[in-house]
Formats: sequence, C-alpha cells, structure tokens
Amino acid sequence: MNLLFLFLQQNVSSISIAAENTIEEVATTVKINFLELSLKGGWVMIPILILSIIAVYIFIERYFAIKKAATEDATFMTEIRNFIVQGKIDEARMLCKTNTSPVALMIDKGISRIGKPLADVREAIENVGKLEVYKLEKGLPTVATVAGAAPMLGFLGTVLGMVRAFFDMANAAGGNFSITMLSNGIYTAMVTTVAGLIVGIVAYIAYNTLVVKVDKVVNKLELRATEFMDLLNEPTE
Repeated sequence: MNLLFLFLQQNVSSISIAAENTIEEVATTVKINFLELSLKGGWVMIPILILSIIAVYIFIERYFAIKKAATEDATFMTEIRNFIVQGKIDEARMLCKTNTSPVALMIDKGISRIGKPLADVREAIENVGKLEVYKLEKGLPTVATVAGAAPMLGFLGTVLGMVRAFFDMANAAGGNFSITMLSNGIYTAMVTTVAGLIVGIVAYIAYNTLVVKVDKVVNKLELRATEFMDLLNEPTE
C-alpha cells in the first residue's frame, strides 16, 4: 500500500508540474500584442484597415443624418392643415421653411403647386421625396462594397500566406523544414482571414442597419404625402 501511495503521489506531482508548464505557455501565448499580430498579416492588412475606417466613418455620419431626417414635429401636419384650410398659404410655406426635415421640404413643394392639377402636385411631391431619399442613401453602396470586399481581401491574404508557406517549405535546405519556418506564411493566412471577416461582418450589419432606418423615413414620407393629398382632396365648405 505504501508503494502504491508513493507511486500515485509521484504521478500527481508530475501531472501538476505539467499542468503548470502548460498554463505558463498559454499565458505567454495570450500576451501576444494585437499590433504585432496585425503586422503578421502583411500588406493585405493595409487595405482592410482602410476599408474598416471608411465603413465606420460612413456609418456614423449616415446614422446621425438619417436620425435627424426621421425627427419630426408632432404638430407639423396639424398646423399645415389649419393654415391650408384657412387659406394661409404663405404662413404654411413659412412654417415649412423653418423646418429642414425631408417631410417639410416635400410638403413645401406641394403647397407651392396648389391650384394646379392634383396629378402635378403629387408628381412634384414625389420628385422631392425621391431626391431626399437619394440624399439619405448616399454612402450606403460604399458600405455594402466594404462588406463584400473585406472578406475577399482576407481570402487573398490567405492564399498569399499559403503560397509563402509552401515556398518556404520547397526552398528549405536539404528538405529540412520545421513549423517555425512556416509560421510567417501561416500567420499571414490566418490573420488576414480573421481581419477580413470581422470587417466584412461589421460592415454588413452596419449596412442593413442604415437600410432599415432609411426605409422607416421612406414610409414616413409616403404617409405624409398621402395626408397632404387627402387634405387637398377634402371638399371645401
């Protein structure tokens, strides 16, 4: 029993030492600097970084621009209705000019066409609405391009990294090669893949977020245009 106890104690000690060594190795691995890891990706990381900066800038700028466009005075259409019913066209247009929202610009164009056929009024409103939506969508195609191009650049880095790894393997002196010799190529392959996917995923989410917000503004414009046309179609007392 004593011999068995000593044998088990020695095995437990050996396992403990091995576990401590493993933990130390993992801790050392975790200490890899993010910048140093990024540099392992090579020159492909530069266009990926540029694309990420472009996508973030456009997202932030468009997000607040669309948010501002979606903001509307709750009493705006009520006041417009009162002015139109009372025949105060100039006051209605003045109210629109004090409000820079797409809805106000669209309604102002409609008011300026009062007296003309309703089809002309509707067409004028729709043209302004389309122009405002076009302004809101500025930059969205670029974000969509980043969402598609970043993963492709990451894949390009993967291919270049594997080519480099096989090149180093083929040119190893005497056919003797180690994993250390292949590390640079493998680093390039893996790091660029991860970077490209991260940028692509973030850009894709950003693009769809902006599209949803623009759609909400479009729905609001359509609703306000319909309200205005209904107002013009109301019978006068």
